[in-house]
Amino acid sequence: MATVLSTLTGRQKAAILLISLGPELSGQIFRHLTDEEIEQLTLEIASLRRVDSDTRAEVLDEFHEMVMAQEYIAQGGIEYAKELLEKGLGPQKAAEIIHRLTASLHVRPFDFARKTDPAQLLNFIQHEHPQTIALILAYLNPEQAGQILSSLPAELQVEVAKRLATLDRTSPEVLEEVEATLERRLSAFVTQDFTVAGGIDVAVDILNRVDRATEKTIMDALEEEDPELAEEIKKRMFVFEDIVLLSDRDIQMIVREVDSSEWALALKTASEEVQERIFKNMSKRAAEMLKEEMEYLGPVRLRDVEEAQQKIVSIIRRLEEAGEIVVVRGGEDELVV
Repeated sequence: MATVLSTLTGRQKAAILLISLGPELSGQIFRHLTDEEIEQLTLEIASLRRVDSDTRAEVLDEFHEMVMAQEYIAQGGIEYAKELLEKGLGPQKAAEIIHRLTASLHVRPFDFARKTDPAQLLNFIQHEHPQTIALILAYLNPEQAGQILSSLPAELQVEVAKRLATLDRTSPEVLEEVEATLERRLSAFVTQDFTVAGGIDVAVDILNRVDRATEKTIMDALEEEDPELAEEIKKRMFVFEDIVLLSDRDIQMIVREVDSSEWALALKTASEEVQERIFKNMSKRAAEMLKEEMEYLGPVRLRDVEEAQQKIVSIIRRLEEAGEIVVVRGGEDELVV
């Protein structure tokens, strides 16, 4: 027998929920929505006729069930959620909730793997094909992926990093197969949309968290095999705003290596925190002169600013490679004085 809920659209249910929650709570929810979503829901609320108490109760019950299921999934995956829901609501109701949830929400592949210790994952995937390892790392947290990449054999590190940086779209069929090999709990619920993972930004995020030796091994090999890809990765490895992560001593050394005119351009769009760290590590007179030069420049082209910032980043990498400054990365010991 069809219930009232089965005749309502998702947007109508959302509108009824917001009405039931009242203006104060609904206003807080609106803050997290896009303008288009707010407009659509407002129109839906305005077009709703009187909603009886039974319908409101059914919508609230369904919402509570969905939230509960999401919480269970976050704790232990879909099988765990299904098991708990079956105990409380019965197999049929649990299946309906899981189906609604996985149909309306994108359950990110390898969710269970992100809750697994990197050392255990390493044991499981280190003998897989480099493409398979790259795909798995692309869906892990960067810290996890960085630890695993650092622990792989040197020649495998290079292959995995290269494939990670060139990953684009992966079909759901391939994701299902790889995920089922790693863990069977989520394979039946992978979304049918093509999902995007990997790419240069993900590769950079992971490489920024590996130790220096791993990074050097990978980058040296990539420079030989694919110089353009290596250069693109290097450009993003240490961004200008990361200067705030350096020690005062290292910043002072960098300041001496860079012309005042380059600093004036580079600091034009920099955050106040970056500007203050640079000014702090100059003499008072030099800082005042630099501030005056920045004001004298007036409006400048963004391209010129970015070029100046990139020049400074290149100098930082050169100084690091020469061992004159230290950029602490994930996987390396912190420095003690």
